[in-house]
Amino acid sequence: MTRPRNNCIKVYVSDDELSQLTRLATSANLSLSAYLRAAGLNRTVRSILDINAVNELSKVNGDLGRMADALKHSDVPGVERIIKDLRELQTQSHQIMGRVLR
Repeated sequence: MTRPRNNCIKVYVSDDELSQLTRLATSANLSLSAYLRAAGLNRTVRSILDINAVNELSKVNGDLGRMADALKHSDVPGVERIIKDLRELQTQSHQIMGRVLR
């Protein structure tokens, strides 16, 4: 349930600024009021695009792990190096996800 808000702040913006603010609010999946309130109160505004990117990266991370596990049982020459590289990629993607979500 939304808290009652009885006060209105009038802010003048150009057409370009309104367009940009509206686009940013939409990308964060927020109303314009919620976006401006969060930005004005110096709260982190997370873009829905960032969250979607992290979800996709998480799926890729899982695929890397499954590939490494599948390769453990193969007799491919140099498989140990491939597995090590896959695990390093997993670590890097995990670090990127952490930076995006901060």
